This record gives sequence, structure tokens and C-alpha cells, in this order.
Amino acid sequence: MEILGIDIGGSGIKGAPVETSTGAFLADRHRIATPEGAMPGEVAKVVKQLAKHFAWEGPIGCCFPASIQHGVARTAANVDKSWIGTNIEHLFAGATGCPVRVLNDADAAGLSEMRFGAGKGVGGLVLIVTIGTGLGTALFIDGVLVPNTELGHIEMNGVDAELQASDAARKREDLSWEVWARRFDQYLRAMRALLWPDLIILGGGGSKKLSKFRHYLTVDTPIVPAATLNNAGIIGAALAAEALQAT
Repeated sequence: MEILGIDIGGSGIKGAPVETSTGAFLADRHRIATPEGAMPGEVAKVVKQLAKHFAWEGPIGCCFPASIQHGVARTAANVDKSWIGTNIEHLFAGATGCPVRVLNDADAAGLSEMRFGAGKGVGGLVLIVTIGTGLGTALFIDGVLVPNTELGHIEMNGVDAELQASDAARKREDLSWEVWARRFDQYLRAMRALLWPDLIILGGGGSKKLSKFRHYLTVDTPIVPAATLNNAGIIGAALAAEALQAT
């Protein structure tokens, strides 16, 4: 199936048509800067621009940094609060004239990894943690997604875990890799105690530096880096929209 995948981020909105049977891009990825303030109407205009760039008329999958329930944003941890209660699927469908499926960005990355990346063929319970502005999570049981887990917001030392253990926290506090890794290890140990995953896959920008902190991690669950990395959101968004092809 050929589906346009779009990844909506804080600094850029990028997309590409994807062949969902292989995960391959059918054209070069195109990126447009996220509008200042990232308000719903302005972001919808960019999604329309991307569809126009690819002369797209078919299904579109979009990943977005919020919990998404039946197309509606229910949280806004790292985006404007005006998104809460917005039916993003209706908004983007109206802007593009195409059927649209929207899902959480970490869930999209997880779909990509489980179909084409480090989770391919892995059974049991797999936890994917994206290390970036926050800590995104995706949870799979025997390859089936449990959506909107948002486990980066568990309480750790009295505050949200992602405020202490995200890549943004490392940069904001100018932490050494060792100091930051101790925090991240505490988070992973909490995940093990709550979920007992069979495998943890690390994605997001922070995972590219795994060699700098892996030796500080003490959690005994197998840990591997993500394989689809920068393309994971686009690929996963397209995979989520596969069901629209039949409508």
C-alpha cells in the first residue's frame, strides 16, 4: 500500500509517501519548519502543504506528540494546550481532502520498529522508549500495540520522569553522560519493576549516543537501539493508516 506518512515535531513537520509492505520511501522526505506556536490551524496548513508537495490524494497517516483517542488529542505535554480536545483527524482531513489517521508519535515509532526494525519477529512484551524532548513510550504484547501508554510521565523523585531523564533534561542541566545515565537507569529499572518487559528498544535522538551511556545502565532487561531512527515516525504513521486504504 502507498500511504503518505507525516511526522509532526516541535521544530519540523516532515513527510514522505511510504510503501507499507517494505517501509521504503517512494520519494525524498520533505520537511517544513513547524510554525511558531504550533497552533492547530497553522499546523493543518503545513500538513496541506506537504500533501500538495507530493500531489497526494490517498490516505494519510500522521503522528503527533500527544495521547490520541479516536483521533482526538487528550494531552498536550509538549505542545500548545489548545490541541486538547481537538479532533486532529477531522482537522487534517478537512485541510487536505484526504482520509487521515492520527496516532501518538512514540506509538508510531514503535509500529515502525516492530514491523521493520529491532522488534521485528520479537514476541512477549516489548517496551520502546524514545529519548528526546521527553520520554516517549510504546508498549507491545506479542506484536500488538497498547496505545497511549505515556510512561514517561510516571513519578520519579517527586516529579515527572521525563523532566529528569530525557535528552532535553541532560542538555538543559548540562549533565555528564554518567550523571544523566544514572537517572535514565533509575527510570528503566522502574519500567522493569512495573512491566517486566522481555526487550527494551531505545529510540529518539538520544539513542544515537547509546555508546556513551550504555555501560552505565544496570537494568538486566536486554536493551537494543532502534533501527528506523529518523524515519520511524513517518513509517509508523503510514502503517497506522493502512486500514484507511479499504474505506
